[in-house]
Amino acid sequence: MALVLKKNKSIGVLSEAGCPAVADPGSAFIKLAHEHNVKVVPLIGPSSMLLALMASGMNGQSFCFHGYLPRESSPRKQKLKDLEKDALKKDQTQLFIETPYRNQQMLGDILESLNATTRLCIAFDITGKGESIRTLSVNDWKKEKLDFHKKPAVFLIGK
Repeated sequence: MALVLKKNKSIGVLSEAGCPAVADPGSAFIKLAHEHNVKVVPLIGPSSMLLALMASGMNGQSFCFHGYLPRESSPRKQKLKDLEKDALKKDQTQLFIETPYRNQQMLGDILESLNATTRLCIAFDITGKGESIRTLSVNDWKKEKLDFHKKPAVFLIGK
């Protein structure tokens, strides 16, 4: 990267489902560009986080994106409870993502950890053929059979 910057070449950072440099290793390239005094130009494109928020019916005036939660179940469940508390106390939508191959485990921990009346939006394969964006109570999600293994997903917790 540094070599490309020194040659005054244009480069780009792309993301398949999110937004470059947001919960994405692209931020390392952006940091390096700033360190070399190279102009950084963000380009507008679909961002799964913002598209999910827009379609969730949850508070878009106050939200917080957390990126990835802990990988291990026990600390992840505690983090989920903390996010739920913030969502309800502050009326602040809490957004997070998971690697597609751990979606089902994340959903299981969400359904075990959160209150039955808490609203949960699961948005996956946004702008893809299998797109699904649904907001239900945790209790209603427990009645659903959802298989979104290996599909890029965004999770939102709110009122």
